[in-house]
Amino acid sequence: MASEASSQPRVMFHTSEKEKEDEECPRCTLVKLTVKYNRKDLQRRLDIEEWIEGQLHLLYDCEEDDIPQLEIDIDELLELPDTEQRSRLQDLLQECAKPKEEFINGLLYRMKGLRKMSVTLKK
Repeated sequence: MASEASSQPRVMFHTSEKEKEDEECPRCTLVKLTVKYNRKDLQRRLDIEEWIEGQLHLLYDCEEDDIPQLEIDIDELLELPDTEQRSRLQDLLQECAKPKEEFINGLLYRMKGLRKMSVTLKK
């Protein structure tokens, strides 16, 4: 049987140099855009984002659609010193009538030790 398989004709496809370059280019792009994140850090960040969403429901005492458009950017906050993080959060939540110190303290506590997600390119 082995001799039968080797005697069968084989089909081979030849590509031009331009086609080879075009095929390799997307692969190069994919490699450069690949970012490695620690799964534990990603889960922690997701947990914080879900906590923020739940707390905003409590602070504004309304449905998700009724919450004002707030963009609490964790990476932006991580770039700021501690005192500026607090004042940035107070600015974002200025429309909230309820006391917000507990939310701010809770968020800053949860963010301790969290690292900014940076895009690192593979070479």
